[in-house]
Amino acid sequence: MRIVLVNPVARDCEGYHTIGTRIPQLGLQVLARLVPEPHTVEIIDEIFGLDATERLLTPQRYDLVGMTGYTSGATRAYELAALCRERGLPCIMGGPHASAVPDEAAAHFDSVAVGECDTIWPQIIADAAAGRLQKRYEGRLADLTGAMGAAAQELQPVNGRYTCSCIQTSRGCPVGCDYCSVTRFNGNTIRRRPIDAVIDEWNRTTSRFLFVVDDNFYGVGPKHAEWAKEFLREVKKRGKRRLWFSQTSINMGADAEGLRLAYEAGCRCMLVGLESFNPETLKNMHKGLNLKLVDRYRDLVAGFHKAGIAVLGCFVIGADEDDESTVADTALKAVELGIDIIQITNLTPLPGTRLYDRFLEQGRIDATDYPKDWERYTFIETVYRPTRMTAQRLDETIYELRRAAARENWVWKRTLRTLWRTRSLSTAAFVHGMNRAWVGLARGLESRDKKHFAHVPDEGPRVDLIRRAFAMRSSD
Repeated sequence: MRIVLVNPVARDCEGYHTIGTRIPQLGLQVLARLVPEPHTVEIIDEIFGLDATERLLTPQRYDLVGMTGYTSGATRAYELAALCRERGLPCIMGGPHASAVPDEAAAHFDSVAVGECDTIWPQIIADAAAGRLQKRYEGRLADLTGAMGAAAQELQPVNGRYTCSCIQTSRGCPVGCDYCSVTRFNGNTIRRRPIDAVIDEWNRTTSRFLFVVDDNFYGVGPKHAEWAKEFLREVKKRGKRRLWFSQTSINMGADAEGLRLAYEAGCRCMLVGLESFNPETLKNMHKGLNLKLVDRYRDLVAGFHKAGIAVLGCFVIGADEDDESTVADTALKAVELGIDIIQITNLTPLPGTRLYDRFLEQGRIDATDYPKDWERYTFIETVYRPTRMTAQRLDETIYELRRAAARENWVWKRTLRTLWRTRSLSTAAFVHGMNRAWVGLARGLESRDKKHFAHVPDEGPRVDLIRRAFAMRSSD
């Protein structure tokens, strides 16, 4: 049987899933590795564009189509499923969106896989080969022993080429943020892969740059921290030289030994979900760890820098406590903290989260023309009604940020500041590349959004604060 695995993306979206390095869809590579002989498998990833997909999805080329899908790509996934049905191609959908709304997905696909698919994927293949694909499959949290969780690192999409590799050491997150579906989809405990298995995969990939796709690399307690440090010691000892970045929690900034080991093992940046500077917002987001540490953000960020590691600080705007000044205030405070790469996104109520359930019950979600409106759930548009401003005003204030990013001459200044703080050329180079990509994203979105925000002024107190942040005229 000839199998193709597809990653659909929103048709009219240039957002964070397409920024900078072309990052693999790790879930598809993991499933591809589990395809047994004599079956064959290919990947189509629409981060490289949508043009090739419809041409390639034919029964002359494939016998089974498997799709993953984030919420923003669900509209496109359903469109492709309709095409497959017209052409007589059996099609199954899994991933976070299908798991959150399986009945909706079942209306478009021949079959739906709910939850992690590692353990049920071989059965799905066998059923499809025998012509008895079931309507629904229920996955379970995989026991990540042996080679479970390893990816087909050598497999490139037929419509493009990734420029880095992804690898995962763990799944699951105990934090349970209000707006995040990870805990519901991957569980509330951190499941670790065997260190030997990860090192073996680490050494097999030919890419010199890796994204370690853990929900929380360091974890939230001593047990997880010690595992992370033992893994880093083994990477130093046995792993091939790679530069890499990952996702972690802010508490790692207090672990000088862990940070030193991470840098020596090749880590140059950590994505840290800081989310907000407002304690009440952190409380309502269920960010208990951040709430305890919000007064120490500056020292913890400095801990990363002292070890040579940059911080990609992520912030979410649109909580009930936020108002029209929050975007500018957040940008300025982030620069004052020393954040090297700043990512500010719209709060987005994704299905499968407590936030979505609550907003839906309260009647606050406006983008409910499903499945069409799923394409708007891209983290760059407000799809609900905030409490202290309109959705339009929130989008306008974030537009002010993007417009400044697109126009101000700030990237080299941020690079030099990172170099000064980390004393690492490779870290500064990573920051430079990411911030240049951020400018590209901002320019693309500015061009698209001009017609929506033509009345937004170029001057004013908020705009001045944002420009100060990008010009880095704030105190160090």
